[in-house]
Amino acid sequence: MPFPAQRMRRLRAGATLRRMVRETQLAPDDFIYPLFVVHGQGVRREIGSMPGVFNLSVDEAVAEAQEVYGLGIPAVILFGLPQHKDPIGLENFAPEGIVQQAIRAIKKAVPELVVITDVCLCEYTDHGHCFVIREGRFDNDATLEILGKVVVSHAQAGADIVAPSGMVDGMIATIRSALDREGFSMTGVMSYAVKYASGFYGPFREAADSAPAFGDRHSYQMDPANAREALREARLDVEEGADVLMVKPGLPYLDVLRRVREAFDLPLAAYNVSGEYSMVKAAALNGWLDERRVVLETLTAFKRAGADLILTYHAKDAACWLREG
Repeated sequence: MPFPAQRMRRLRAGATLRRMVRETQLAPDDFIYPLFVVHGQGVRREIGSMPGVFNLSVDEAVAEAQEVYGLGIPAVILFGLPQHKDPIGLENFAPEGIVQQAIRAIKKAVPELVVITDVCLCEYTDHGHCFVIREGRFDNDATLEILGKVVVSHAQAGADIVAPSGMVDGMIATIRSALDREGFSMTGVMSYAVKYASGFYGPFREAADSAPAFGDRHSYQMDPANAREALREARLDVEEGADVLMVKPGLPYLDVLRRVREAFDLPLAAYNVSGEYSMVKAAALNGWLDERRVVLETLTAFKRAGADLILTYHAKDAACWLREG
């Protein structure tokens, strides 16, 4: 019907009415909160480029996990900072590695919280790359052997889901096979299926001490110019047995998120990465924008584009704001 019979503003007239017809709903159940775990006791060290985010010792990580679960956030994802680094990242699959310690402690304290573990070599290797390096080149298949060991060690410690993030060819099939072979057929795999070589990762590299010692990651992470390739990457991971797919980063790739959502019916996650977080924090601290409004708008955009799950450093604040209404 033409104007004036059709007036779009009718259903925007009041807050309650707007809430009744809202198409996209955002809730704490949508969030996964990242934790950076370090050796020591009583360590709670703020990350300079990520105000409000901390490197945490296991005891502090447990306290954080309890707070997170109390806010209605159902899951955390763990990143470990090892005591020592070496060419292949031995602590990554050591029984007493920092992530393994954190898994056991968190699952004991908050058994209902879903514990996800990032699975990659970059935080653990002295060269900072996601691959084993042999004769000056990234050795894909040797890296797969290490990833198999890592996921089994995480599952043995009690991880609910493992999340390989290195963009290693064949990683999902290798991980699924390793878990099943060792009796962990119920451990889920969340694949960083579509991970771009992005400039938005800078603050994370400070948080996880994972900057490469040389070169860059363009030969294994995706070219930001490519979207069709994202569907090929995701399709391979579906065929290899992934339980959940992820697009990373989130905000500059909402178009890719939508394409993946339309192509596959697996649960889909978006990673609201460190650079996205830090930009909002810096602008808010300078009084340039309303942090609450911008964060909730951003997280809603991920849901609207098709994400079922959102990995975000804003999770705790967003959960509190959503409770307030």
